[in-house]
Amino acid sequence: MDAPVVLRKCKYAFLTLPNYSLIAVANALEPLRMANRLVGREVYEWSVISVDGCATDASSGLSLSPTGALDKLGAVDILFVCGGINVREAVSPALLAALRRLADRRTPLGALCTGGYALARAGLLDNFRATIHWENLSALREEFPRVRISDQLFTIDRDRYTCSGGTAPLDLMFNLIQLKLGPRISQMVSEQFIVDRVRKDTERQYVPLRAQIGVSHRGLIRVAQLMEENIEKPLSLEKIAKATGLSRRQIERLFKRDLNCVPKRYYLEMRLRHARELLLQTAMPIMDITAACGFQSPPHFSKCYRNQFGYPPSAERKPGAAARSLLEYDRLVVVEEDAMLEQQSHGGR
Repeated sequence: MDAPVVLRKCKYAFLTLPNYSLIAVANALEPLRMANRLVGREVYEWSVISVDGCATDASSGLSLSPTGALDKLGAVDILFVCGGINVREAVSPALLAALRRLADRRTPLGALCTGGYALARAGLLDNFRATIHWENLSALREEFPRVRISDQLFTIDRDRYTCSGGTAPLDLMFNLIQLKLGPRISQMVSEQFIVDRVRKDTERQYVPLRAQIGVSHRGLIRVAQLMEENIEKPLSLEKIAKATGLSRRQIERLFKRDLNCVPKRYYLEMRLRHARELLLQTAMPIMDITAACGFQSPPHFSKCYRNQFGYPPSAERKPGAAARSLLEYDRLVVVEEDAMLEQQSHGGR
């Protein structure tokens, strides 16, 4: 469907804190520039600001200019607080007071990378869903219990727009562009950046196990490493126990206590995540991915995949198929996939 008529320009501001993540800010700015180019007019306008109006150094030592002062900021559609390393030291009383004043004026607020810490510290994420870079997830949950912390790539909750770091701001902006200009323009912008798909807010950032449980849980980390090293030919829990020097019961207790799941489920989800990466990033046939991820047959793989993600493996390679309703999907995809699986199961005899 063609993009709707744009009635007014959308204005975003990016508040750069000391040692902010330049990649996160660039990934948020560039989709706006590209959208303007593709539409042929200035649909988006943006500005870079700091608390004092001086250019702020990113963690890379580079800075963006021109940089305006926060107290001179006019009306904007969203102000994004852009954080990076050492974000605690970057948050000052003056910054917190300024953010609270903006919230009082009902300015929509967002955050990139660790910028969510500043919003949380100001009390502006209380009773909101929010996300932050995975390195800060546990600390934020502990320090700000009233914030509903999510490990999603990005979160939109009313007038709060929070995002993890790295490439995730691309996805946030693609989704905001889709809301304003429609899916066609959003897809065209993503294609310009060689991004093969637009990730939704339902997708989660990958959080390394060490970040989830801490480095002191060496036994559990070793078990997970063994699982990761044996995706194609999954090990039995008995073999894992023997290799790690732990008993089966010890492993089960560790997974229950620290990950709230059983080892078998964790191992299965790990293999399914790997399968999804292969589906999205390679042209490998589903039959080959089935074997590479340790599944006995394509029908078994398809069933597990659908249980995990809500749609079968073939939907990952059909634009828009994963977002269809289950009824529509059953009508359009299942018959085709079952026929393919049947053919693969009996082919080559």
